[in-house]
Amino acid sequence: QVQLVESGGGVVQPGGSLRLSCVASGFTFSTKTMRWYRQAPGKEREWVARISSYSDSRTYADSVKGRFTIARDNGKSTVYLQMNSLKPDDTAVYYCGAGSSLSIDYWGQGTQVTVSS
Repeated sequence: QVQLVESGGGVVQPGGSLRLSCVASGFTFSTKTMRWYRQAPGKEREWVARISSYSDSRTYADSVKGRFTIARDNGKSTVYLQMNSLKPDDTAVYYCGAGSSLSIDYWGQGTQVTVSS
């Protein structure tokens, strides 16, 4: 059974940091491109970051570039999103997704991140 389980969300003040984790099971993690997406209330889901299967390529949305870092540990079947200098606009439910370079095959259930003073 395929599972992606996100964790690490919470409430943080502006300027603070959080690290999200997404643990995968039920498929060969090391063969998948991993992505983080987010969805704010009343908005469409938007792509945040992407990492290739062996971490040789990482890309970011302009809105998070320089503040967020995506990483993975294939031995632990886990992808991370380190989020620094958080802003209220970063408030959203964050989802991880696994797939190919062109599509998402599996989604996690999401973890809530709230940036508020």
